[in-house]
Amino acid sequence: MDIQSTPMTIGAVAKRVGVAIDTIRYYEREGLLPEPLRRASGYRSYDVSAVRQLRFIRRAKDLGFTLEEIRDLLALSADRQRGVKAVKKRAQERLAAIDARIAELTRVRNGLEQLVEACPGHGSPDQCPILRALADEEGEA
Repeated sequence: MDIQSTPMTIGAVAKRVGVAIDTIRYYEREGLLPEPLRRASGYRSYDVSAVRQLRFIRRAKDLGFTLEEIRDLLALSADRQRGVKAVKKRAQERLAAIDARIAELTRVRNGLEQLVEACPGHGSPDQCPILRALADEEGEA
């Protein structure tokens, strides 16, 4: 029997993929990973397809996809007719969301940088530009 067809325990799969056992169970509950076969002892029994799917999920999470988006990607990966086009569209949407988040974080960073530069680091707290900006009721930081 080769490594491709050798049944694995949940611990072996977790170690091979680099995720926690609880993460695997969670993905099963959430429908991201199919319910595994059970051995006579009741223990879960996985094959290499579970390892591939867990790696897919982990890599998609690393790219910023939500679990709901990953669920969609998994479904689309099996769609031979329109899967690739739809996957590309989802990736483009994720990229646009990341770009928007970067733009927002850059705006916040620049505003904070200006406040830090304007603050002398000494004196009365009511004269601190950082504290004044945070207390500004108009929100004009």
